[in-house]
Amino acid sequence: MSERMSEPVPASPTLPDFTYHRIPVTADGISLTAAVGGSGSPVVLLHGFPQTHLMWRHVAADLAADHTVICPDLRGYGASDKPADPDGTAYAKRTMAADVVALARALGHERFALAGHDRGALVAVRAGLDHPGTVTHLAALDVLPTLDMWDVLHGTSAAVGFHLYLMAQPPGLPEELIGAAPDAFFGHFLDGWTRDPDAIPADVRAAYLRASREAVPSIVADYRASAGIDVDHDRADRAAGRRLTMPVTVLQQDWGAALGYDASALWRAWAPALEHRTVTCGHFMAEESPEEVTKALRTLLTRTG
Repeated sequence: MSERMSEPVPASPTLPDFTYHRIPVTADGISLTAAVGGSGSPVVLLHGFPQTHLMWRHVAADLAADHTVICPDLRGYGASDKPADPDGTAYAKRTMAADVVALARALGHERFALAGHDRGALVAVRAGLDHPGTVTHLAALDVLPTLDMWDVLHGTSAAVGFHLYLMAQPPGLPEELIGAAPDAFFGHFLDGWTRDPDAIPADVRAAYLRASREAVPSIVADYRASAGIDVDHDRADRAAGRRLTMPVTVLQQDWGAALGYDASALWRAWAPALEHRTVTCGHFMAEESPEEVTKALRTLLTRTG
């Protein structure tokens, strides 16, 4: 075990000047924990893997100067509820997107802008497809839509996504393997996907590892849904010609050059009103390059179509 993994785990950091809420989002009492700050038109920020709402700490503080900023932990992550998934629907992105819409409504917002990173971006896209009258603007950071993600992974290049295939397996083995060494597993991504290790300080890294090791079954269920029910939903939307009708901004690393696809073209098939930009930072761009991300979000929020 590395020295970093053996360090004492401090209390979880929080977003300064944000108020924390625990809000029921389903009729059967599933609740999300969310940090809320600022005032003005609402912006919801959804985190990725293997993180929590803390990944938005820099961007949220900036946007809160003139927006109401809502940063939840997704269902299955962090301090939010982690329901069991007996039938493979509890972590469908449709279900998780409905959580986000219910959360915003409970906070008094019928319409809001939505930005997501990684897993949160997939939830954001599903929210945009399912609730086009609710999501006014949409940003997705460093993902492809689910169908396209699976299509571009092939041959030895697919090794970069080994975790996608591992967590797609039936319940049992993935949870056991990851649960046997959770800090090594989740730490692999925190360390390997960043170009600036200082962007994730020790206390935040420890909080991510603790939250992830306490959520192995639900994190696996989230990924398993992306190899099952989420694919079914996306295929149905593609067949029906449904697309994202709101202004959309996508920020991505240049994975297309590495894996042989045109990321902008793939996204444009889903989002006609698209602004697509390639970034030079690592995967955790809201932490590595928060000024760039904030600028892109502010620009998105000024767009009308």
